Amino acid sequence: MSTQAPVPHEKPPSATPSHTVSFGEALKVWVRVALLSFGGPAGQIAVMHRILVEEKRWISESRFLHALNYCMLLPGPEAQQLAIYIGWLLHRTWGGVVAGTLFILPGFVAILALSYLYAGYKGLSSVDALFYGLAPAVLAIVVQAVLRIGSRALRNRTMVAIAAAAFLAIFFFEVPFPLIILCAALTGLIGGRLRPQTFAVIPAHGATLGPQAGDPAISDQSVPHTAPTFGRAVRIVMVFGLLWMGPLLAFLLMLGRGNVYVEEGLFFSKAAVVTFGGAYAVLAYMAQQAVDVYGWLAPGEMLDGLGMAETTPGPLIQVVQFVGFMGAFRDPGALHPMLAGTLAAVWTTWVTFVPCFLWIFLGAPYIEHLRGNRLLAAALSGITAAVVGVILNLAIWFALHTLFAVVDERQAGALRLLVPQWRTLDVAALVIAFGSFLSLFVWKQGMVRTLAGSVLVGFGYYMLARA
Repeated sequence: MSTQAPVPHEKPPSATPSHTVSFGEALKVWVRVALLSFGGPAGQIAVMHRILVEEKRWISESRFLHALNYCMLLPGPEAQQLAIYIGWLLHRTWGGVVAGTLFILPGFVAILALSYLYAGYKGLSSVDALFYGLAPAVLAIVVQAVLRIGSRALRNRTMVAIAAAAFLAIFFFEVPFPLIILCAALTGLIGGRLRPQTFAVIPAHGATLGPQAGDPAISDQSVPHTAPTFGRAVRIVMVFGLLWMGPLLAFLLMLGRGNVYVEEGLFFSKAAVVTFGGAYAVLAYMAQQAVDVYGWLAPGEMLDGLGMAETTPGPLIQVVQFVGFMGAFRDPGALHPMLAGTLAAVWTTWVTFVPCFLWIFLGAPYIEHLRGNRLLAAALSGITAAVVGVILNLAIWFALHTLFAVVDERQAGALRLLVPQWRTLDVAALVIAFGSFLSLFVWKQGMVRTLAGSVLVGFGYYMLARA
């Protein structure tokens, strides 16, 4: 059992005794993952799965899904938390800090640059042209994620039925995501007792999900530094709790309750705790508070910020950075508006994402310790199947809003229908999406070439069409 204190001042290791992946090699891969993390959680999970499980073979399929299912239960961006989890498995606390920070860094820089343009110039046509071809390509990547994860997780009719039920519940009836996950977990627990073989999708130690192309770098047996201890848990709560709440308390004492930085810190700290089910679950509430209560945004500006977050790498919840920027830009006090906005962008990002590190570093050792528990494995198998249905929901939602300019929402009792207006079909986006599917599934060109080709084609078409 490891006795080393897992706190942020520990030195980054070049390798750990349990595997041969160096810290430098992992750093390069985490940069690559961060730069390719487009398309919301489905696309981001697909990127990590493809690189870490299939290409690098650093982690097994079963361990990847086990970690993913825990992250799906937490508030906050599940894809970023999955990166923290796997980084921690590889290189302890520093590995998780680096993986989680790099995951949001490209998106932070991109949205900050776009916020400058938005606040200062309000002219984003060239940026729109640059990202025009990106969304259709991401659509193909998300569909690929559904097929890849589904082919491994839906191993019998029961798992298929759970995935279908989850999709119907969230897509047509808007059942809250946490409730879907809870029902899937209970189904797995009950099924694990009655029909244990049917619910063995997430295996216990040493088991696999079928043929594996060589042993993963992280053994499916216990990794020494993942053993949970009470002392470690106390240190994690103290260190990351202080990093999260310490600056907020200092701002409150120095600046007072009505200061924009204090208000943003309190609001987004609360949002970080209640964002179960991903960013979409809290966006409506966030937009209403930012516009009507605090006056940080003008009506309609939340959609502009959401567009920035959807077309840049990183978690969709990164839109909080734009909200914080505009709030301080409009209430800069003695500071220059751009400087005030920049500081607010850093601040809102800090209070939104520091809790993610706390949830993972505190809970992951216990989740790892319980991997051999067959009932827990059955519950997570049920969650895995439900996650496939949720990702399919995201894929269809993303497809509708990528290919159609107008998508109507109609209610028939408890039933919610998304009906696209066919006259608003973007034929060019459809062609680019079809080309991306061919590139990935037929020509096997890979993700980077597919994204690059789609962006170039989209940029050229957008500029010519509006010339």
